[in-house]
Amino acid sequence: MPDGELHDPHCLPPGGADALLDGLPWRRFAVLGDSLAEGTGAPSPGYRDRPWAERVRDAMRRVRPDVAYRNLGRHGLRAAQVRDQQLSEALAFGPDLACVLAGGNDLLARGFRPELTEQALEETVAPLCAAGARPLLFTLLDFTLGRSGESVLRPRVAALNERLRAVAQRHGAVLVEMAGHPAEGDRGLYGPDGIHPSMRGHAVIAAQAIRALAAAGRGDGPTAR
Repeated sequence: MPDGELHDPHCLPPGGADALLDGLPWRRFAVLGDSLAEGTGAPSPGYRDRPWAERVRDAMRRVRPDVAYRNLGRHGLRAAQVRDQQLSEALAFGPDLACVLAGGNDLLARGFRPELTEQALEETVAPLCAAGARPLLFTLLDFTLGRSGESVLRPRVAALNERLRAVAQRHGAVLVEMAGHPAEGDRGLYGPDGIHPSMRGHAVIAAQAIRALAAAGRGDGPTAR
C-alpha cells in the first residue's frame, strides 16, 4: 500500500476495510451514475490509482470472493439520463446493493431545479429498492470551499444534498455523508478541474462508503460520518 495512503487518517488500509465488511450480506453490487460513479479521477502521488467503487468492490471480494459487480457509470450524465439509460440494465443484473451516484451535472447546469433532480433520483432508487436492492447514496463534497469565484454554486450543493438525504430517508438507503467531511476543503481531494476527485479523493470516498456499509450492516443506521 503506498505510503501516502497508508498514513492518511481519512483512508482505510485493506485489513481495516476487510474487517468492517466481513459478514455483511451483499453479494451483487451495481453502480449507476455519472463520472464520479464511473471513476474519473487524476492520479495522486502516494495513492493507488483505483476509483472508489473498485476499492469497495475489491474489499467486498476479499471477504466474499463470489461478489458480482457491475458499474454502469458514464461521464456527463444528469440524473434523468442515469434513470433512462442505466436503470433497466441495473435491474436485469439483479443487485442486492445498488449505488446511485448522480446529480452533480445537474447542479452545474444553467437552470438547475433541485426538485426535478430529486424526482429523477427517486424514480431510479424506488424501482431498485422494490426489486430487493439496498440503495447506496452519497451526499456530495462541497468542492466550492476555498474557491470564492464559485460561491454561487455553494447553495446548489447544499440544496442537492438535502434532496439526496430525503430520497435516502424514504427508501432506507445506506447514506454516505461526504458533506462536512473533515477534509472537504483540502484541495488535494480534487483533481486539476477542482470538481472531480483525485485518487486521494477516491480513497477517502471509499473509506466513508465502507464505514457506512459496515454501520448499516450492523444495524447502527444508514448514515456514517
